[in-house]
Amino acid sequence: MRSQVLNWPRVTKFLLVMALDIVMAVTAMWMAFSLRLDMLHWPSGMQWVPYGLAPVLAIPVFIRFGLYRAIFRYTGLAALVATAQAVAVYGVLLCVLLLWHKWPGVPRTIGLLQPLIFLVLVGTSRALARFWLSDAGRLARQVEGRLLIYGAGSAGVQTATAIGITGQYKLVGFIDDDASKIRRSINGAPVFGPAEIPQIVAKHEVTDILLALPSASRERRNSIIESLRGLPVHIRTLPAWADLASGRVTVRDFRDLDVEDLLGRMPVPPDADLLARDLMGRVVLVTGAGGSIGSELCRQIVLQQPRQLLLVEHSEFALYAIHQELQTLCAAGELKTELVPLLGSVRNYPRMSALCKLYSPAIVYHAAAYKHVPMVEGNAGEGIANNVYGTLNIARAALENSVARFVLISTDKAVRPTNIMGASKRMAELVLQALAGDRAPAFIDGFTAPGGPQANSTCFTMVRFGNVLDSSGSVVPLFRRQLAEGGPLTVTHAEVTRYFMTIPEAAQLVLQAGAMAVGGDVFVLDMGDPVKILDLARRMVELSGLTVLEEGASIGDIAIQITGLRPGEKLYEELLIGDNPEPTAHPRIMKAHEPFLPWAQLAPELQALSVAAQVNDVPAIKAMLKRHVQGYQPS
Repeated sequence: MRSQVLNWPRVTKFLLVMALDIVMAVTAMWMAFSLRLDMLHWPSGMQWVPYGLAPVLAIPVFIRFGLYRAIFRYTGLAALVATAQAVAVYGVLLCVLLLWHKWPGVPRTIGLLQPLIFLVLVGTSRALARFWLSDAGRLARQVEGRLLIYGAGSAGVQTATAIGITGQYKLVGFIDDDASKIRRSINGAPVFGPAEIPQIVAKHEVTDILLALPSASRERRNSIIESLRGLPVHIRTLPAWADLASGRVTVRDFRDLDVEDLLGRMPVPPDADLLARDLMGRVVLVTGAGGSIGSELCRQIVLQQPRQLLLVEHSEFALYAIHQELQTLCAAGELKTELVPLLGSVRNYPRMSALCKLYSPAIVYHAAAYKHVPMVEGNAGEGIANNVYGTLNIARAALENSVARFVLISTDKAVRPTNIMGASKRMAELVLQALAGDRAPAFIDGFTAPGGPQANSTCFTMVRFGNVLDSSGSVVPLFRRQLAEGGPLTVTHAEVTRYFMTIPEAAQLVLQAGAMAVGGDVFVLDMGDPVKILDLARRMVELSGLTVLEEGASIGDIAIQITGLRPGEKLYEELLIGDNPEPTAHPRIMKAHEPFLPWAQLAPELQALSVAAQVNDVPAIKAMLKRHVQGYQPS
C-alpha cells in the first residue's frame, strides 16, 4: 500500500491532500461550534456560512505557503513552521470576516477556536503521514548498523536528523566531552561521556562510530581516533565545514577516515606568505599536471591567482580531468587565472622548448616522472629516459628561455638508493645542481657544445620528500582495496618503514621551498618519525571495525601477509645523503648540502648513459649509476 501511494501521480497526491484539508477544515469548524455551545452541533441558518468559508479561505492560503509542494515523508521542522504560519494567516482572515459580518447564530469566538483545532488536525495529519510513508518501523528492523555520533554539536544533531529520515542506522546516542551535555538527551538520544564508550559499544552492540567534529583540530581528532582503535567498530567521519555549507547532512556524506587520520601526526602547516610569493599574476608551468602531485600542485597554485597556469601532461585523459576540475574551482572561487591544457611529453625537447618560448613562464614545477619502483626496475632504459633526460629537456628549455625559477619534485628514494627509480631521481638532481652555476653551457643535442657559455638566469632547485599518502602509488589505496575484498593486506617486510606526508602537504612544501631557493638548493622536510608499514596496515584494519587475523590464530577478520621485498625496494628510506642540514625560514623545511659534479664533467657521462638507456643496456646503466650516485647499491 505504501509503495502504491508513493507511485501515484503528483496531481493525484495533490488532490487527495487538498480533499483531506477540506474535510479537516469542516471538522474543525464542527468541533469549534460543539465546544463553544457545549453540545453536539448541527448547523442551521447562517451557521452554514463559516462551514463553507473555512475551506474557501484555507486552501488558497495553503497553496500560497507551499504546503502542497512538501514531500511528507521528509517533513521536518521547517514544514511544520510553514504550516503554523499558514494556519495563522487563515485564522486572522476568518476572525476578521466573522467580526465584520456578525452573522446571527455564529459566536465570535469561533474565529479563535476553529484555527487552533484546525492547526492540531493539520499538524497531526502531516506527522502521521511522515511516519507511515517513511515506514519507520520497517526500516528500523533492516538497519545497516547501530551508530554512536561523537560530537553533540550542530553537525552531530544535523546528522542525527538525517539518520531519522533515512533509517539507515539505529542511533544509540551521542558522545561528547562537554560535562554539561553528559547525562542529558538530544531529540530523545542520550549523551554519554568518552569514558563510557567501551561499555556502550558492548551493551548496545554498536557497529559504527561517526566523528561529527568538522571544526576540531587535527591533534584532537588523532587523540580521539587513537582512543577508539581497540574497539570492534567502524570509524567514519563527516566532511569539513566547507563541505557542510548548505547546512544539510545526509548519510551519503559519511566516509572513511581521511589519510591525515591514518597518518597519525599533525600535517606541516603552510606559510601563507611563502605560498603566495612569486605566483600571483605570473605565468606558471607544471609538468605531470595530471598526476597525484602535479594535480595537487595545480590546485594550490591556482588559489594564489597566477595570471596563467600551463598544464603540461602526456596523458590526454589525465589532462582533461585536471583541466575540468580546475575550471570548476576557478568558477566557484571567481578566480581569473587562465588555464591552458597542453599535451606533451618532457622527453620531447622541441615541444618543451616551444612551450617555454611561446608562453614565457616565470616558474616551472617539474613533477613528471616515473615513480613506481618495481615498474622502473623492470624498464630501466625508459625510466632513465623519462626521469633523467626528461628533466634535462625541460631544464634546458627553461634555461634557454630565461625562466626565472625551476623546481624539481624529487624523492627520499634518491638518497643511497637500492633501485633505478631512486638513482634516476638522484641523477636528475645532479643535472640541476650542475646547471645551477653562475654560467651555463650552450647545448647541442642536449649536451655541451664547444662554443662559449651563456648567462644563467634560471634558479634551479629541488624538493625532496617521502611517500605521499593516497597518491596513485601509495599503499593506502592498495590497502583499502584489499580491505574491501576481505584481505589479506600485503606488506613486503615486517620491518619496512617509510616517511609519509599528505598530498596537499607535499604540494605546499614544494611551493614554499621553491620560493626560498637561491640556486642549486636541495630542500628536505622535517617529517618526524618514519611510519612502519605493518603498523599502518593494522591501523587501517582496526579503524574499519575489524580485527587482525594473526598468524596461527583462528579468530580474526583480516590477515596481514608478508610477501617479501620487491626488486629495488629497501627497508628504510632516508632524506639526507650528508649530515648537518641547514635550517631555513620555514621551521619544518631544511636545506641539504649534497656533493655534485660540475657540468663539464657530468655532460660526457650523461651522453654515455643516454646511449645505454636507448638500447636498454641494464648492466651498463647500473654501472654508470653506481659510479655517480653516492650510496647506490643495486639489489
